[in-house]
Amino acid sequence: MKDNAQRSASRRHFLGTLATGAATMGLSTLAPPLPASAKSISEHLNHPDDPDAWFSKIKGKHRIVFDVTKPNDILPFAWPRVFLLTNESTGTPAKDNNVVVVLRHESIPYAMEDRLWAKYKFGEVFKINDPATKTPLVRNPFWKPKPGEFKVPGIGEVAIGINELQDSGVMFCVCNVALTVSSATIAQGINANAADVLADFKAGLLPGVELMPSGIWAVGRAQEHGCAYCFAG
Repeated sequence: MKDNAQRSASRRHFLGTLATGAATMGLSTLAPPLPASAKSISEHLNHPDDPDAWFSKIKGKHRIVFDVTKPNDILPFAWPRVFLLTNESTGTPAKDNNVVVVLRHESIPYAMEDRLWAKYKFGEVFKINDPATKTPLVRNPFWKPKPGEFKVPGIGEVAIGINELQDSGVMFCVCNVALTVSSATIAQGINANAADVLADFKAGLLPGVELMPSGIWAVGRAQEHGCAYCFAG
């Protein structure tokens, strides 16, 4: 009886999670399911030919991967900078460290350009508000931010734009599964073709952001290449 009750509770939790995910996307229904067979899924997702090669650049003395599953204020971008600065202060220059940031699940808008934020209302869909106006953002706040846009009490101005972190060697990648599911869900909500929206998403990825078969795949590969794990949202 106890096992049955536990299984029932687990099912309720799983279904509740799906419902919450649909609500977060701001749409009334989930996207059509992905193809059932392993082969058709692989063909449908169309991941890069050799995504493993990207990880060959991880050779630094200190290595870390930040797992970003949802918007979490400035933390997914502040923590990589803190990691680099504190390693520099303890004797290891930024160039001798490796930082990997995996954008997956509900954090994928940060991998895309302003054009897509405005076109698909990412701020509204993914519940990302402008801290000044409290209204949904229509641009990517972490791509080429204005000087002084981000400040931390006791520290001051911090360079945590994606482009600024890339200049310091931080590696960014994004989940292809999340792009596929989210583009299909958004397409359904605006009566558009899912394949067209997915192609638009991929065309609008920021320079230097690598497309991965899945975010969790990338998290695993980074750890296999010696990166310590840090959950960042």
